[in-house]
Amino acid sequence: MPTQRFAICRSSTSDRDLAAQFFPERFRAAIAYYPYCDIPAATMTASTLILIGEADEQCPAERCREMVAHARPEGATVALIVYPGVYHNFDVTLLTHGVRYRGFWLEYNEPAAKDAEEKTRAFLAARLTETSPDQPITK
Repeated sequence: MPTQRFAICRSSTSDRDLAAQFFPERFRAAIAYYPYCDIPAATMTASTLILIGEADEQCPAERCREMVAHARPEGATVALIVYPGVYHNFDVTLLTHGVRYRGFWLEYNEPAAKDAEEKTRAFLAARLTETSPDQPITK
């Protein structure tokens, strides 16, 4: 059976150069929970799903909107899901009551977390079964 490669990143863990050191093969899919969105979408080589809260003070959703808006049509697909009224770390159950940490509000949001998990599963299922690793990913 062919190997399927994907990455799930949270916030600052999405350093693509660091990941490239450990995984010389090309990723087939990437999922980013509340990323900084500070890299040009044009450099993305794998279909990407971004999940972020509208109220995220640490990683503003507006940066992600700008990044997606500047994506090249011939580049990898980038899907952006923005959850209204949701903060950073929305999928961390330990933050049910919310906390201010280093000046940023962090808070669990069950509906957003459940929706993000469903969208993550569906995204991976669609991307990892559509072609073999030797075939190009179609848009």
